[in-house]
Amino acid sequence: MLQAIGLTSSPRRHLPPLVNDLTFEARAGCVTALLGEPGAGKTTALRLMLELEPGRGVTYFRGRPLHRIPHPGREVGVLLGDVPGHPARTVRNQLRMLTAAVGVPASRADLLMEVVGIGGLRDQRLGSLSAGMERRVALAAALLADPCTLLLDEPGAGLPTRERTWLHGLLRGHASLGGAVLFTTDDAKEAARYADRVVSIAGGRLVADQDAADFARTRLRPRVAVRTPHAARLADVLGREAQSAQRVVEIVEESGSRLSVYGSNCAEIGEAAFRHGVLVHQLADETGDAGAPAAPVPAAPVPPVPQARTRGGATSLPEARVEASLQARPATGSVVVHGSGLPAGAQAPAHGEPRPEPRTTSLAGAVHTGGPGPGPGPGPGTACDPAGLPAPAGAVADSPREPVAGPAHAPAGRPGSGVRRVGGPLWPLRYEVRRMFGTATPLLTAAVVAAVSALISLVLARAGHTPQNRLLAAWPELFPLPPAALGAGLLGSLAFGEEYRYPALAADRGTVPRRMGLLAAKLGVCAAFALVLGVLAVAADVAALRLVFGAGPLSAPGEWIAPAASWAGLLIGCAWAGVLASGVFRAASAGMAAVLAVPVMVVPLVRKALEGPSAYPVTGIASRLRGLSRAPWPPEADRIVRGALRVMAQPVGTALVLSLMVLLCAYAFTGLRGRVRW
Repeated sequence: MLQAIGLTSSPRRHLPPLVNDLTFEARAGCVTALLGEPGAGKTTALRLMLELEPGRGVTYFRGRPLHRIPHPGREVGVLLGDVPGHPARTVRNQLRMLTAAVGVPASRADLLMEVVGIGGLRDQRLGSLSAGMERRVALAAALLADPCTLLLDEPGAGLPTRERTWLHGLLRGHASLGGAVLFTTDDAKEAARYADRVVSIAGGRLVADQDAADFARTRLRPRVAVRTPHAARLADVLGREAQSAQRVVEIVEESGSRLSVYGSNCAEIGEAAFRHGVLVHQLADETGDAGAPAAPVPAAPVPPVPQARTRGGATSLPEARVEASLQARPATGSVVVHGSGLPAGAQAPAHGEPRPEPRTTSLAGAVHTGGPGPGPGPGPGTACDPAGLPAPAGAVADSPREPVAGPAHAPAGRPGSGVRRVGGPLWPLRYEVRRMFGTATPLLTAAVVAAVSALISLVLARAGHTPQNRLLAAWPELFPLPPAALGAGLLGSLAFGEEYRYPALAADRGTVPRRMGLLAAKLGVCAAFALVLGVLAVAADVAALRLVFGAGPLSAPGEWIAPAASWAGLLIGCAWAGVLASGVFRAASAGMAAVLAVPVMVVPLVRKALEGPSAYPVTGIASRLRGLSRAPWPPEADRIVRGALRVMAQPVGTALVLSLMVLLCAYAFTGLRGRVRW
């Protein structure tokens, strides 16, 4: 169950808050619609529930606020906006990355792709998907951890009727197995057709919280849509017919050729048009939206209802006037316009009739409902969904609201859930590895670094007078950093910068989760890849020099441990500076700026501070450090310590250490002081 209590967004300057004291609940086993016009505060309400925006109020998910849930991604599945993924990442890589984020096996991604009907698109890039397929990928991401609660913002926006019916059938299947579903919409007919309960808001305030039957009775009205080139003449005919029959018929002139007639039916209107020789192009039964009631704002003047223009016994009103005349209708009567999986244009069941049930299939903890999907048509002996398309592999015949034999689908945390949890210290590391290598950026960066390093080393060798260490690193005096260090800094900057640009972890917290486990994983992965870049760059330089000049520019080094440690420290420092700066400033460009600022701005300051001899020598520091440790050091540890101190004493090393300390403190201050997890 979801309970939202007193949700109020932060007030805007000279404007009321977008959401003001909103309280409602979404019950387990039910589909709840949050209905409101565009700008009514629906999306802001969802973001307040997920603690993505500052404000007041609290939302309880099965009795606990989000920041008290150890793994929110396993409790709440979220669909907010478009698919939050890098457009160059494939569907399979995106979902496998998210399985690591929420702590479930990678095989869950392949299962959900089959369930939502995108198994044939696993190798397609996210940037090439249609709107309907993007919505399916987003639903698969929301269902990865088998959450108890689903929060979806306009899930059917921009989708055709068939796709929308399939989507809501999937949500109905999730609710029928014990989950709570809350979706937002601005379409009253969609809310009445697919929801069990409708929460109406206007101006950020609660207007009504009703069962779908009560909502349909007070908000929706049956009407006949008429399209004719003689709209005015037909309206006059219908008015005179209603006057002679002493019936009340409301006629709404929506445009020059379209009428909406309330209180009549297609047969009566067609016969009247035929008797009077009026050409009619279209007659269709529809359900009209009577408009939302006014928000309960104190001291707000109630707009007067304009007088209607009468044609005989009929009332002709513009559409807005019809809505205004129905705002104060009492909640009486009972009409059910409600259900799941209704075909396009189908009418809701009348009062007392059973509502149609969705067709669900439980497949290893995931729900499948019939709907369109890519791929070939069903072959002989293939189980098909209600839309006539093949069901997922392993599925059997569907039955109304009853899962087939197999692992049961259960909300997260409920006994018997068919989803195995993957935890431990490697959980963030697994996510970060899949995030980094889910696109071609690391491989392209490595290729560019190797090529540029080899070219620069050849130019330096031809000019001569370049020390061998700088020759192998491809680091001219005029360059602030070698290509390998710049590549390491770039990948470090993308570690957090990509998270903020494509917030794949929005389902877990909205912004990037900033617990130390994720930071340590990013630092470890970036450091490892930085070392790989360094080795690759040196190997490319050696190969290029030997190929062009032979063994002339190269000689066997007398001491290689200190240069190697210095080279590794430079690369790792640049990568870590990019990670921390992009995490602090929430942009990859800020991370690269911090990497470049170290040699350009910090190193000259350090050189100026270290000018002149030291008043006291530091000889013997290795032995004094050994004395601080209770465990005995190996004999070669003194050499390693002296080499590390020699590297740190250089201006570049000192500047990197100081910069990393400052960035780490800033990261801790900005990212770890609030409610954090993971």
